[in-house]
Amino acid sequence: MSLTRRVFLRSVAMGAGALAMPVMGWARAETRLRVAYAGSMGALMHGGVAPVMAREFSTRIEGRAQGALGLAHMIASGVIHPDVFISITRGPMELVLAAGRAREALAIASTELVIAYSAHTRFTKAFRTAGEPGHAAWWRILEEPGMRFARTDPTTDPQGLNIVFMMKLAERYYHQPGLARRILGPTINHRQIFPEPEVMARLQGGQIDASSAYKTEPAAMGLPYLSLPPQINLGDAAYEKAYDAVSLPLKGKIHRPSPLVFYAAVLNTSQNRAAAGQFIEWLRAPAGQAILRRYHYDGPKGAVALRA
Repeated sequence: MSLTRRVFLRSVAMGAGALAMPVMGWARAETRLRVAYAGSMGALMHGGVAPVMAREFSTRIEGRAQGALGLAHMIASGVIHPDVFISITRGPMELVLAAGRAREALAIASTELVIAYSAHTRFTKAFRTAGEPGHAAWWRILEEPGMRFARTDPTTDPQGLNIVFMMKLAERYYHQPGLARRILGPTINHRQIFPEPEVMARLQGGQIDASSAYKTEPAAMGLPYLSLPPQINLGDAAYEKAYDAVSLPLKGKIHRPSPLVFYAAVLNTSQNRAAAGQFIEWLRAPAGQAILRRYHYDGPKGAVALRA
């Protein structure tokens, strides 16, 4: 059994302060909720969401963190059957909706693309002063010989696509033809591509110099990063038409960027649809949003729901 809808929503309406108090009416038996989520959300889910759900709501989050596009393909093909899927950008979630695996996806948060860098690299000082008078632009630093840049796989992870889109937008914004190729090499460049959970760990250890990242990742881990103009960082829906000016052909399909919004959906095969729906409502309500903000996520900024 799980918390009744009435009691759950009453606790949500009380806001973040309600989490400090026992919730009357929550069943003693533990509820298990399987959540597949974009790999960049690891710190939030492990350090913020899961402990609260276990402590206050007797709900154990069984998380699966991976590139959202890869997760979407596995959900769509029936390889995995989570209760909840949380994606970044519309693309992976639209794939799940089109496959009939969910009816609706609600926006819960947003972020922006940044360049994270290591505090243990010979380029640290250059990154800290990037763009200041008399100092190199961020993209000039990434073109330096010996730069060890990391990103994720564009065939399985939206961030891997988004860094390519961002570099293509930067080419236009800074009037620098060929910038994306000079920094990233080929689209599938195995010298740069790592699984998403590994990238921040490699930055911390100084094994790489810089990487693509969503703002939430380095901010949560205390790693330095460079903010980029909204015209290229994919974080501002006001520039959605400008973002749509670039594209990437990959595996026989033309991909285009969309604002970095996180969407959550209850899967039709969920074994606990009521609890899954209540979990998403909690993420969207004041208590859940307070935790998201603590982990450096921005609000959904008016993003509309996606429907099958």
